Formats: sequence, C-alpha cells, structure tokens
Amino acid sequence: MPEGLWVKCDDCKEIVYRKEVEANFNTCPKCGFHFRLTAKERFELLFDDNKYKEFASDIRSSDPLGFRDTKKYADRLKVYQQRVGGGDAVLCAEGKLDGMPVVICAMEYAFMGGSMGSVVGEKITIAAERALEKKEPLIIVSTSGGARMQEGILSLMQMAKISAALARLAAAGMPYISVLCDPTTGGVTASYAMLGDLNIAEPKALIGFAGPRVIEQTIRQTLPEGFQTSEFLVEHGMVDLITPRAEMKSTIARFLRIFRGQ
Repeated sequence: MPEGLWVKCDDCKEIVYRKEVEANFNTCPKCGFHFRLTAKERFELLFDDNKYKEFASDIRSSDPLGFRDTKKYADRLKVYQQRVGGGDAVLCAEGKLDGMPVVICAMEYAFMGGSMGSVVGEKITIAAERALEKKEPLIIVSTSGGARMQEGILSLMQMAKISAALARLAAAGMPYISVLCDPTTGGVTASYAMLGDLNIAEPKALIGFAGPRVIEQTIRQTLPEGFQTSEFLVEHGMVDLITPRAEMKSTIARFLRIFRGQ
C-alpha cells in the first residue's frame, strides 16, 4: 500500500483515510477491497499477540545461473533485500495461533513479486520438515507471481521439492492449511498453494496459472468473466472457501480444532 495519509482503493476508486484502512485489517472501509500485506503484517494478523520466532532467515540465493538481463540478478537481489529488509520472498516462523502451536510461512510480494526461487523452496521445505518434527500444523500464506525466471529450471524444481515435503507431512497426519491471497499465480498455484488439506482464499483474489491471453490462445476459446477470481474458483470447486481477512485467524483456528478432533 502506498505511503501517505490517504490511499486510493484499486476496486471502488475512492480515496480513503489510511488510518481507517489500517484499523479495518488493511481493507477498504467502503467496499471491502483487500490491500496487500507484507509477510510480517501477516504474522501480526495470525500469531497470538504478534509473538513468534523466525527461522531459516539467513538463507540467501547464490545466483546459480549467473543470470543477467538489463542488470545482474545478483544486483537485483541486493536491491530487493534493501527494499524489504529481508533475505527473500518468504518468511518462516513458529508461534501460537489461538493458543495452538503452529508453523507459518508468509510470502513477501514486495520481494520480486513474491517469486519462488531456490531460497523460497528451501525455506518452505524446512518449515514443512519442522512442522513434521514438532507435530504442528503448517500454514502457508501465498501471494506470488510464480516461479522466478532468473533461476530457470532450479526454480521449477522447487515445485516438486515442496510438494514432496507436504506429502510427508500428510502421511504423518499433520494438517496443512493454504491461504491464497492476491495474486497467487504460476508455479506457486500449480504446486503448494493448491495442496492444502484446506484451501482458503481472500475475497476477489487473483488465482491462476497462466494469464488469460495465453489460455485463450492455447484452447482457442473465449474465457468467462472473472474466471481467475477466488469467487469463481470456489464456485467450481478449486478452492474450499472465501474468508475475509478480519475472520481469517478465527476461521483457521476453527478448522485446526476440527482437524484435531476437538
């Protein structure tokens, strides 16, 4: 969300007072539009009393391909690290949600569009393994443009790596809840974002794999209006439910207790 006393809502196009937006869980008080949150704001929303312990925070990309477009990938990484004050596009932490110990991964869209590279894959895998070791539920909050092109096939490999870790978690009977936020696209959607025991989406979130123009050119058909919104996906069985941000923590807590047989 841009800086300033006032902010323009991308949905209703109204100018709203920033403090009203922040007091309303960073949603528009006029139309309910959900502004994007940082990973730490997600932690503040979900962890009890905003108390949590981060882990795997020192992992950094080594630029394995020596990638360069208009500038070096290594230089881009430095810029984004300075911009968001973090190492990559996901933060992992453990704490309590409504009194229950949980492991939470929250993606950081401000870091290269929340793109999934080797570091994201490694950190989420570590989080799944920690949840398995401690027998705690795993929650992943996704907001991402998909796989990171600067890491090529090494980025795409993370889809299988994380999926395998989640399969081990499932085999042990530990719940995994996926929260899909705007946007969740590409390889993230095609892997862990859609693999939850429960897939929850925020209202009006853009969720999909390829863009609409690519799909239309591939299948030679006109696509329905809003086909990549969370509302469309719920209607067609791709997402389990839509939950407003203000109710997200209580909803997750309710289902965690159901999973635990309470």
